[in-house]
Amino acid sequence: MSDTSPSIILRDCLAQARAGDLAARDRLFAACRSYLGLLARANVDGWMKAKVDASDLVQQTMLDAHRDFDRFQGRTDQEWLAWLRQILKNNACDVARRYGANGKRAVRREVAIVGTDDSRAPGIDPQSPADSPSQIAVQHENELLLAEAMDRLPPDYREVIILRNIQRLPFDVVAEQLGRTGPATQMLWWRAIQKLKSLLHVSDVSRL
Repeated sequence: MSDTSPSIILRDCLAQARAGDLAARDRLFAACRSYLGLLARANVDGWMKAKVDASDLVQQTMLDAHRDFDRFQGRTDQEWLAWLRQILKNNACDVARRYGANGKRAVRREVAIVGTDDSRAPGIDPQSPADSPSQIAVQHENELLLAEAMDRLPPDYREVIILRNIQRLPFDVVAEQLGRTGPATQMLWWRAIQKLKSLLHVSDVSRL
């Protein structure tokens, strides 16, 4: 991962893009693609996977943001990310309504990635991922770092973290969706968290 802070990159690109630099605008959107991809996977209930691909949702959000860029009134990178989140959420709600579901109920309101306490045995199912003392909130600086790291995980590692830690599904439901046994799913989850830590170069993801 780059040593340059994602926030600095976003701030610089945003300022240059607002000044009319088209190349900077392209860099600004490119820097947010992994983040939007994670949001698209995490904020939409599982039934919608059969109706729309997450990459399509990201693409539509990027197109809408490009089209309406001059309408963006914010000044900070936090406001920029919040604006993108709202566009993606609106698009996801539109998809949900298109297929006869209540948009607000079908789309999750928040994304939070929660780590795991190293003292826990991988076979133990915590009552809630939020109960773990090692936590990552995908907010501002961390959200971009985590999205980049998640994008580099093997697909099965990424999926189990999204289902268990972001969508906060119980292990039995995660196991059913992955087509694995309960113990195999818990072991996969534990290994995925360890890999995520190594990609972020931390021993405890709560340090981010």
